[in-house]
Parts: sequence; structure tokens; C-alpha cells
Amino acid sequence: MCMLEIFGTLGPACSERDILERMFLEGMTGMRLNMSHSGLKESEALIDNFHQAARKAGVKPELLIDMQGPELRIGRLSQPLVLKESEEIRLVDQKEPTGDSLEIPVPDSVFPVLEAGDQILLDDGKMELAVTEVKPKVIAKVIRAGTLESRKSLKVVNKYISGPAVTARDKENIRLAKEYGVTSLMQPFVTRGEELIEVREALQKNQVDHVRIFAKIENCQGMRNIEDIIPYADMIVIARGDLGNDMPLWKLPVAQKELAEICTERGRPFLVVTQMLASMVQNPVPTRAEVSDIFHAVADGAKAVMVTNETAVGRYPVEVIRYLKRTAEEAAEWKKCTI
Repeated sequence: MCMLEIFGTLGPACSERDILERMFLEGMTGMRLNMSHSGLKESEALIDNFHQAARKAGVKPELLIDMQGPELRIGRLSQPLVLKESEEIRLVDQKEPTGDSLEIPVPDSVFPVLEAGDQILLDDGKMELAVTEVKPKVIAKVIRAGTLESRKSLKVVNKYISGPAVTARDKENIRLAKEYGVTSLMQPFVTRGEELIEVREALQKNQVDHVRIFAKIENCQGMRNIEDIIPYADMIVIARGDLGNDMPLWKLPVAQKELAEICTERGRPFLVVTQMLASMVQNPVPTRAEVSDIFHAVADGAKAVMVTNETAVGRYPVEVIRYLKRTAEEAAEWKKCTI
């Protein structure tokens, strides 16, 4: 017998109480709130609507905060930056932007590892740059074009740039966790068990030991160290966005299968996320491939599934949860589980 968790993501598209209530009534058990762009205090109105909608729907919900953690992101842009193929862009320290329209502000920890020829992925790989010069300035050529917005993810392929497991912003959000009804947190880019020990110590310090720790596996280093990570995590997250940036995309299904098998063997629940119903950001009905993806994730043992942009900014957040829940339910029924 298993209980399956169905997570949406809070955002502008589902900020109204009535929409959130309908999502809970469709079977949603909890929601993710991204802490990369704002904090709990700044999200107070949204969180209040979330709790009120859950109460009205008769649901005791999970509020899962996605921590800032060591993930690399670009800095603030004065306006979205249109990257054109073959165009040259300059990378600058986000603490010292010049305001040039053809520059991307990045963390200073990026510069020491950069070499000519490095591949840089932006916004979960939607855009790609190739570094052509590193001195006296860092210049990169646009390989894959697109529109870049502030605070989007940045990855230097095959380079591991470490940062603190728990940032100052994370510490503040943990301090406020009890006040805002946080029940779980997602720790990004986990590569070692000791990072989760640091998170657990921060929770204990703020007397919120009840908060579950979801460890996001987002690169090959995390995969290699999964046996070290599992004992310190309440849930393993197979985060296919960045994980798919760290390997040839055709290898991602194998990585998902391997992580699922290891978690099952070790008795550790796991969650699958990223593009489960991506087409429903714009469309009211998913693709056949998407419902098959959800089914197989649960059939392989996933105890939780999650959508992100589909409910945060998509046009059909209620319908997304309906398809996510009902497809997962079919898989659970096939496995003779009870949702």
C-alpha cells in the first residue's frame, strides 16, 4: 500500500483562492514555492490564499519551499535580454554591472573556472553560449538563441562551482518556516550527505525539526554520491531539468531508472519532476507522451510527482492537476496501491 503525493507549484497563474481550491479538489496534496526569486515574507499573500483554499477544500496541505541553495543564477537584468544566434555577449560580475545591453551579470564564483571553449547553459538549457575569450574580458558567442530574464539558472558544462549549502536567504526562510506553515523544503544540487546535515542543523536550530528534507539530484556528481545522500534525505527528487543539462539528453531516462531503482532498494521515497505536462502551459489537454511519462514514473515506484511552470504560469492549472492526479491514479491502481 502506498500514498502518492501530488504537487503543483505556486505562481501568478494559480494565485487566486478559488483556483487553488479547485486544484485541491482535483487531488493536489501540496505545492512548491520557489525561493530563488523571493522569500516567505514577500510571498505572504500567496501563501495565505494557499492555506485558506486548502482549508475550504478540506485538505491538510504540504507547503514545500524550494531553497536557493548553491544553484548558480544570473543577476538582475534591467529588461529581458534577447540573445541572437552568433551574437557576442560579455559576462560581467553581477556586483559590478555596467548597464550595457549586451552583457549578462553572473556570480563572481564563475570567472575562476572559465576557459575558452566552455559551454554555458542558461535557463535550464533553453539558451546556450560558447566562451570565446576569458581575458581581459569574458566574451561568449550565442549558440542557441532565446530571451533571457533575470535570475535564470546558469550552468558551465563539466565544471562544478561550489557554494554554501544554506545561504543567508535560506537561513531567513528557515527561521520563518513555522510562521508560514512550511512542512517540507527542497535542497538544490545536493552532491554530498554533509550538505543535508547542514540543512538539518539549521532546521533544528530554528525548532522546525518536523520539516521534511527533499534532496534534489541535479547533476552527475549527485548521482554518483546517491548512496551517501539517501540516509540524510526524507525524499529524493529526480530533478530532470538540470540533470538533463549535465549529460546527453538521451541518457536522462537511464539516469531516472537507475535513481528509481536505488531509492526503491534502499526504501527511500522519490519524487519525479520537470516537464511532466509541459505542453499544458499553453494547451488544455496533454500529449500522449506526457501521460505515459507520468504513468511510468509512478509505475517505477515514485511516491510523488510534481509540476512547475504548468501551474505557476500556465493557462490551465486546474486541468493540469486533473491529468496529473488521474494518470498517477491509473498507475497506482495498476500497481495495486491506494492513493
